[in-house]
Amino acid sequence: MIVQTRDPILSLTLWPHQSLTPQGLEIMSWIIGLGLAIPVLPFIGTPVFWGLLPFVVGAFALFRYMIRRNRKARSLREELTLWPDLIRVERYDPDGTMRDWQANPYWVSVHLREDAPIEQYLTLKGAGREIELGAFLTPEERVALAADLRRALARA
Repeated sequence: MIVQTRDPILSLTLWPHQSLTPQGLEIMSWIIGLGLAIPVLPFIGTPVFWGLLPFVVGAFALFRYMIRRNRKARSLREELTLWPDLIRVERYDPDGTMRDWQANPYWVSVHLREDAPIEQYLTLKGAGREIELGAFLTPEERVALAADLRRALARA
């Protein structure tokens, strides 16, 4: 592993869009819970209530599980750092693993592919490998990122 002591030409941290704060998710959770409970309230004390209750509780439990799973998935991030003699990309996955790629920027090329699994698929190619970058970004953000990367690589 090479450690650079100079200031980088470019340093970026990329992460998925996060539309709600943790507090917002908690508030939304309570609102949905109340919304699920309201239709059941008129049936309290009747056999119909006991028939509906497992489905309401199941729907709310599934919603909470998906919110927790989404919160964990949002911890994904990619850090790109570019110096005149090194480009480094570190990807931190939600499960805690870190993947690292580095190359000489002189040999690195930026590719935006149309024939890929996602629109405007952004990859960096160099050091015998091709890595994807910012797959969680919108197509417009990937195009802007590719332009920024090309300019920074030209400066390097």
